[in-house]
Amino acid sequence: MKFSIGKGSSVHLGCQFTGVTCFSMGKNSVINQYCRIDNRGYISIGDDVSISPCVNLITADHDIYASNLMGRQKEIIIKEHLFIGSDAMVLPGVIMEEGSVLGAKSLLTKSTVAFGIYSKLPAKLRANRPNNLNYDSSYIRWFH
Repeated sequence: MKFSIGKGSSVHLGCQFTGVTCFSMGKNSVINQYCRIDNRGYISIGDDVSISPCVNLITADHDIYASNLMGRQKEIIIKEHLFIGSDAMVLPGVIMEEGSVLGAKSLLTKSTVAFGIYSKLPAKLRANRPNNLNYDSSYIRWFH
């Protein structure tokens, strides 16, 4: 695969990628097991990001208003010091700004603000995190 994955980062067993290119991940980040990574439209994940199990990152969809249902692709940008909860979904074109959080089973359809905490269907801003985050999200899972 032609991915760029930073030092201390890991992708756990059972994850599915749509392509062999268009994916980069910074240092000390983790994608936990059974995530679906649709990287046709490009996915960029920053440093110190924790993505929980069974998350879907979707970069492609169809224009339902086009007579030919044309496919389209938009990148997803996930900046640093983020957390995405289990079973959450991020749709095409979303930018998750530094320090933001997406709660479990939430659907993110629009970009976030820095340090915002988002949840529900569709995800909306619920609160804010402190902006002095300084942690390492590297995590190696030894047993499944």
